[in-house]
Amino acid sequence: MMRSIDVYVKTVAPPVRSILFSIFTSKQKSPSLSLPLHLSLRSFSVAPSRYFSNVLPISNSPIWGFRAIRNHGSLFSVRAISSSTTASVDLVQQQSPTLVDDENRGSLEEAAKPSIPVRAYFFSTSVNLRSLIEQNKQNFIPPTSRTANCAVLKFGNHSDPTGTTAGCISWTDCIYMVVYQYGSIVLFNVREHEVDEYLKLVERHAYCLLPEMKIDEYEVREDLNLETWMEPGPDFIMLQFLNSDGIRTIGSVLGLSIALDHYDRQVDGILAEFTNINSRLEGTGTFTMDKRKLFQLVGKANSNLADVILKLRLFERLDIAWKDAKYDQIWEFLRAEFELTRRFASLDYKLKIVEHNVSLLLGILQNRKSNFLEWLIVILICTEIVITVYNLARTSL
Repeated sequence: MMRSIDVYVKTVAPPVRSILFSIFTSKQKSPSLSLPLHLSLRSFSVAPSRYFSNVLPISNSPIWGFRAIRNHGSLFSVRAISSSTTASVDLVQQQSPTLVDDENRGSLEEAAKPSIPVRAYFFSTSVNLRSLIEQNKQNFIPPTSRTANCAVLKFGNHSDPTGTTAGCISWTDCIYMVVYQYGSIVLFNVREHEVDEYLKLVERHAYCLLPEMKIDEYEVREDLNLETWMEPGPDFIMLQFLNSDGIRTIGSVLGLSIALDHYDRQVDGILAEFTNINSRLEGTGTFTMDKRKLFQLVGKANSNLADVILKLRLFERLDIAWKDAKYDQIWEFLRAEFELTRRFASLDYKLKIVEHNVSLLLGILQNRKSNFLEWLIVILICTEIVITVYNLARTSL
């Protein structure tokens, strides 16, 4: 049976031993109580200095709960857990009555911060930025620093054409779209049901569309009262405000991340091909792969590495980050958050495995060709010997 007892300490009451004894012996044996020494409950045998009242049973269980308040107003809790033979009482002193409320209030305030959803997409390997900007001149935000591989478009309120005003984007209907030449698109403050509308604007200027679109999500929060410029969090970043430079900085890392994921999967596919070849080679001792197919895999691996280095410019620092330490802080944090350096190292390692497999298989093909040529030479020599012997025999006759 479960019971919970709320107890408040007053100045005069029956001894603790007698009340606890009467409670626990109604249906079962008297449990043994284990109390901390610092509570000085040595007067159990005579008259206790503190005692319990207002007993309110609310369940029928061997588990009993006590809550008590000391005379000086501080809260401590008593919990007695009893079974058929034993019971224990744990006393926790000096628990602040406002601790839970403060924690709940803090979590509510954190959740109430203005939030900007950020979505990154990768569905093509090239975008014509010039034609995109030409058809969306009214939405184009000119860059504040030298940049050639992206375009920022703003939809909604155009009162701030440069997007540099220190206002909260999350409280407005402003939508920002960052389009990168290598095929990534990063959308800020766009509702999920509106995504297709903005992706179609870019699709008209995209080349080499992919059969499957890659998607990644992040979150930016704004707090004008934030003591520091930036405060990182789990799966989000909190800023005092977000402007076009911040959008370019965040968008660059998310765009690189989603594109790097695409190329990583491409290399995984190449590795899967070589895994199948190695399995057949292990089972049969030979392989029947066409040399042209092998060269195609080599070319695909090399083009992926070239795209990562030349198109993505993975290791180039943004001009904004060079000029302003605030955006450099954001750039460094997000690169560490999305593990770009580690992921490129992993991609490079996979490409080295591909290179090793290619060199092995090319060596086997080369040996095959050498063996064929050697046998051809042997056959030609034998043929020449046969012809010579025939001529000698004919002339001797």
